[in-house]
Amino acid sequence: MDEKKFEEPHTVQTPPEAPPAYGSSEPTRAGMGQRIWDSFKRDPNHTVSGHAGADGSGFDIETAAQNTAHSPLQRRLKGRHLQMIAIGGSIGTGLFVGSGSVLAAGGPASVLIAYILIGCMLYCTVHALGEMAVLFPVAGSFAHYSTRFVDPAWGFAMGWNYALQWLIVLPLEIVAASITVDYWSPGVSNAAWVAIFWALIVSINMFGVRGYGEAEFVFSIIKVVAVLGFIILGIIINCGGGPQGGYIGAKYWYNPGAFNNGFKGLCSVFVNAAFAFAGTELVGLAAAETANPRKSLPTAVKQVFWRIALFYVVSLTLVGLLVRYDEPRLVSGSSSADAHASPFVIAIENAGIKALPSIMNVVIMIAVLSVGNSSVYGSSRTLAALAEQGQAPKFLAYIDRKGRPLPAIIIASAIGLLCFLAASDKQTTAFGWMMAISGLSSIFTWGSVCGAHILFRRAWKKQGHSLDELAFRSQPGVIGSWIGLVFNILVLIAQFWVGFAPVGYAEMTTNELVYNFFSVYLAAPVVVAFYIPYKFWYKTKFVRSAEVDLVTGRRELDLQHLIEQERAEQKQWPKWKKAYKFFC
Repeated sequence: MDEKKFEEPHTVQTPPEAPPAYGSSEPTRAGMGQRIWDSFKRDPNHTVSGHAGADGSGFDIETAAQNTAHSPLQRRLKGRHLQMIAIGGSIGTGLFVGSGSVLAAGGPASVLIAYILIGCMLYCTVHALGEMAVLFPVAGSFAHYSTRFVDPAWGFAMGWNYALQWLIVLPLEIVAASITVDYWSPGVSNAAWVAIFWALIVSINMFGVRGYGEAEFVFSIIKVVAVLGFIILGIIINCGGGPQGGYIGAKYWYNPGAFNNGFKGLCSVFVNAAFAFAGTELVGLAAAETANPRKSLPTAVKQVFWRIALFYVVSLTLVGLLVRYDEPRLVSGSSSADAHASPFVIAIENAGIKALPSIMNVVIMIAVLSVGNSSVYGSSRTLAALAEQGQAPKFLAYIDRKGRPLPAIIIASAIGLLCFLAASDKQTTAFGWMMAISGLSSIFTWGSVCGAHILFRRAWKKQGHSLDELAFRSQPGVIGSWIGLVFNILVLIAQFWVGFAPVGYAEMTTNELVYNFFSVYLAAPVVVAFYIPYKFWYKTKFVRSAEVDLVTGRRELDLQHLIEQERAEQKQWPKWKKAYKFFC
């Protein structure tokens, strides 16, 4: 008998699921609330090794470099974020409103000369910062570069100087934002607007670096469009195309004149021009949280030139053509954010255009909120980097699973609550001294960047490296850094002179002179107060070129091969693309 007839049909039996082994569990996705709660827990891969502050005889630079290089800040920023931070990140009330008092103090020619010279200095500074940040995209950026290349004590002073600058700017900017609302006379207490703006800025930063990047991207686009719109409108008004007509040309350069208060007026403009550019260096601080700084950062750094040339020099040239320097409204503002004192708003009002001043005030409010947003980012990242180096309390080095330096953000937000002084009768005095502390901070920061770049290049050459090994080279080079350093020193000297003997000092009392000096020069003794005690306590020394660490923190291991590949590709580019990439 055929055996096949007796075969039973083949069936596939699936064995019953085995129970999970004892002690094991199936992975489950936690609920939304639990995931949010867990995101605030410490990053499990983050440890601050050793006592970075001292190794028994002084400062331990090696440990500090390791900690900042391996900081768990998340690399979530893209090229578009960096480019908008570079182009529009620091366009704020210094341009939109502060330029009015500058125009009144020095006249249109002084404004143009000062902004061009300060712009050249900053162009050199940002390129120097870009070269170092592309090679070492570490937490703390320029404050860490001062520690690594100059002197740990100077790095400590620069780190705290920069952190204090942004910690103080936050409440100032929130109050300024609330004052912009007064332009429409809503009849609501400033304290209500202060609370709304404080909550908005803190909320943005609680979304991590991506929240900051997206907010700055939107804010910067609005500011850039507003400036471009004003430039086009200004040309039309100047040529007689406004509602009231009439060609203006350069008549205000002849009457009342191009200069006001002579050379001292020019010096006072230098100082205010430097303040208007504050925040440009944030593009370097963001390098540690950028997905590919070697690709993104050079483009962002090169675009700083266009921001200086187009948004500051061209727009302020038009302002000088459209508004007389003796216009009373330029010095009538109740604050640094009062749109009534904005030369942009005054130029539009003089032309007889009704709706645009309110739109310009909205732009000023957005610019103020943008600077407030940057202040939380800048101060929190700097405090966290200082803690990682052992130069700040260790709890500030806590970074959660989303890459947020949580305690540093909380401290910055808490100091921001000083904005409620706006409802106090002491607000003018309090904010005056807060502004004095932050006033010269940017000058010290920029000078330190240039000095660190000079010493970095010296160490790079001393240790046998060539410039071909650098992924990005500063276009003005070491000469540009020397120009930037000398110019920053000259601005400090000019500020000292203007503070010691201001315009009209012969008619001022001794108390008024002393108050005026410290109100504009208080940042200098603050820096000295950080530097000298730390220098003596830790007995730090200036770092020798042969001993500089040029390895820790470099992100790509096979960088030289990548650079050679890219340069071979660049040689094949057409001339138009080479020219475009040189400038952009």
